Amino acid sequence: MLNISENKIKYNKALHNAESIAMTIAPKEKMRRVKILFSIMCVAFIMLFLPWTQYIQSKGYVTALKPEHRAQTIHSVIAGRIETWYINEGDYVQKGDTILRISEVKDEYFDSLLLPRTQSQVDSKTLSALSYKDKAGSLGNQIEALRRNKLISLEQAVNNLEMASLKVQSDSIKLIQAKVNLKIGTEQLVRAEKLYEEGLRSLTDLEARKLKFQEVETNVIAAENNFLSSKNSYMTANLEFEAIENDYAEKLAKVESDRLTALSSQFDAEGSVFKLKNQYSNYEARKAMRFILAPQDGYIAEAIQVGIGETIKEGDPMVNIIPSNGELAVEMYIQPVDLPLMEAGKKVQFIFDGWPAIVFSGWPKLSNGTFGGVIVAIDQFAGNTNQYRVLVAEDPEGEPWPSALKIGSGANGIALLNDVPVYYEIWRQLNGFPADYYTRDQKEAIEKSKK
Repeated sequence: MLNISENKIKYNKALHNAESIAMTIAPKEKMRRVKILFSIMCVAFIMLFLPWTQYIQSKGYVTALKPEHRAQTIHSVIAGRIETWYINEGDYVQKGDTILRISEVKDEYFDSLLLPRTQSQVDSKTLSALSYKDKAGSLGNQIEALRRNKLISLEQAVNNLEMASLKVQSDSIKLIQAKVNLKIGTEQLVRAEKLYEEGLRSLTDLEARKLKFQEVETNVIAAENNFLSSKNSYMTANLEFEAIENDYAEKLAKVESDRLTALSSQFDAEGSVFKLKNQYSNYEARKAMRFILAPQDGYIAEAIQVGIGETIKEGDPMVNIIPSNGELAVEMYIQPVDLPLMEAGKKVQFIFDGWPAIVFSGWPKLSNGTFGGVIVAIDQFAGNTNQYRVLVAEDPEGEPWPSALKIGSGANGIALLNDVPVYYEIWRQLNGFPADYYTRDQKEAIEKSKK
């Protein structure tokens, strides 16, 4: 309507019965709705240009930062029979506290005096090894004595051999001298006989010369006998020299063989000692393994094996324990498409189960009741669910995590990314595009440029 006339049709009482005209007139309530709708559209349009923080949201749970502080199962190292429980589920235990005691079920460990008797065997074998060692030492001394005696005997034999050699030389010279005397005596006897035949010498002189010749012949025979005897003595001395070598070589070989046998027995006994000592140590360690001890401070979560008299095998799980002094962390899982956006040191906000929070993911500064974290590790391979595990620790610069937070509690993680306008984020979500990726250096450069 142009509203030219000041006379309004809607105030004309003559038309109050015209229902068709009354239906075309907008009431005050409808005009108010139109204004409200227009205002909402204006606000929504303005909000499209507000900054929006992109994020990656993922579910996770609370765990321990270090592997040794996570929940663990205590196993039995040996097979046995449950005898006594010293704890209840939920009890707090310190490192070294006894959780339960088991008894042996193998017959080779039933002996109550197993350790003392094994120690007696160790002592006996040790004495046996020492005896063989002393015997080997005595035989070694005997070998040294035989070697010294051999040297002395060889020196004596060499002296005897030299004396025999000199005796042979002396008798040989005497024999040569006797033969020369025999030749001279023969010539003198011939001349004496000629002189006797010529009448120049008497018969007495001839007989004296014959007697002298017989003495010379006797001396030759005696010199030959002495020479032959000296040669026999030399040969005997040479044989004795060789016999000494052979005799002492045989004796030394026999004593050396006995010494090696004693050493072999010594080493065998020492090997048995080491084996028995190892066995004793194993028995002693096995005796200590009859008591299942707490590996660290923590709480008993669940007793897997229950009852008294129940038989367990080697490696069977006994109880679960949750350490109490571990630093908490959160395990969250992300899709492979979001892996390039994550890196160590990036900040993450968490909403823990049981702690109320008001969260504006796109405007993290308006959120309340969230707790900060810092990424410390990212797996390099995807798990069975085709997701990558991200380990997040408490942010030292943020609000401390609740002291009542326990391992296993749920956590909703929100990793904050780049700041973009709201209309851009709506467009990205509608098209299914990934969030904007940038490095830490780029982010710092952007913040510096804004300042």
